[in-house]
Amino acid sequence: MAATASYVQKLGAAVKKVAGKRGSSWYTPHMAAATRAIMERIPSVDLVVEVRDARVRVIRTLSSFAFLIWLTGLVAKQVPLSSEYELLRNFPHSLRHIILLNKMDLASRPQLKVWRAYFEQQNLISYEVNAHNKEHVKEFLNFLQARVRELTRTDHANHTNTVMLLGIPNVGKSALANALHQIGRISAAEKGKLKHATVSPLPGETKDISSLKIGSHPNIYVLDTPGVLPPMIPDAEVCSKLALTGAINDCLIGESELAQYFLAIHNLSDEYKKWAKLSMHHSEKITVDGMETSSDSELDKRRKQYATDHTQDFVVHDVRRTLFETVSSFPGNPEAGKDLVELIEAQFSELQKAFKVLVDTEAHTKVAAKLLNLYRTGRLGHYTLDSIPRNS
Repeated sequence: MAATASYVQKLGAAVKKVAGKRGSSWYTPHMAAATRAIMERIPSVDLVVEVRDARVRVIRTLSSFAFLIWLTGLVAKQVPLSSEYELLRNFPHSLRHIILLNKMDLASRPQLKVWRAYFEQQNLISYEVNAHNKEHVKEFLNFLQARVRELTRTDHANHTNTVMLLGIPNVGKSALANALHQIGRISAAEKGKLKHATVSPLPGETKDISSLKIGSHPNIYVLDTPGVLPPMIPDAEVCSKLALTGAINDCLIGESELAQYFLAIHNLSDEYKKWAKLSMHHSEKITVDGMETSSDSELDKRRKQYATDHTQDFVVHDVRRTLFETVSSFPGNPEAGKDLVELIEAQFSELQKAFKVLVDTEAHTKVAAKLLNLYRTGRLGHYTLDSIPRNS
């Protein structure tokens, strides 16, 4: 939307500035080496699972295959959507490529349904999962195993099969690999020590390609790979969305700027309307997880003990209420640029109270960090940051 354009341009400029600084960019020598290692392994794998964040379309714009081809010089600029699908169709054994939308619990379900239909129209194999939900992972593992058995019958492949997880940083590849490994071993009744891929909310924690067994009869191994990004991302909107979802380290861009961008998106959505019942104007008593506040309640004790812990349910409750009240009572028009800026400034002030952040020079940054954490863990609503691309 036009109202968010200034935030997009601001973040896009920040990302480009970081990319141009030697030694401070996200594209480190390690990422370049990881990219070369992935390119070397791709020809030998049986199945490629491209893990994407269910909230954003930008991962498709930076599709792993399209990016690898781009990196070797076959494409001189960022791959547009239409060209990307052409590249995927030309990639050998296209049926071996699965698009996996991870973090489906953080995305808008109606939008996910539309995306499913879109992928189907494009003859692309897609699947949705929440890597932290065992039932979701178990169903996806069954799907993978069936796909591998189908390929084995077709190609008379070896008894050992490999599935490579590809994707940009922080889309949940390592968490998914660990979950597949654990459930796969339990299903196969295998004994022995479990291996673990490194999982972190920070991008770039996976340094090497690791192999984890996820099935027997036939034997199936999943390859967890480091997340890779191109050294330059020319599109400001792509930059902004990648940064907001955590694909690029917050410290390289600025937590305050990212939080402002999130608030701009939130204020122009309908998510805040779901929290109307939390407003002080609608109820004199606040209920959190079925408990009413009172002078001697357990909740009151928790409020005193964990006042600054933003992950507590009562703090999240206060943040949601604050967001609802600041938007619903705002006299201006959030779709107007100047009014949106005014609203966001007022929200930071009120959120500082909700988070119990003391007034000091770091208060703004502390509020931003807590707000981003709640957004990224799905506690401030469900968003799909992209619309379905129109047919060209």
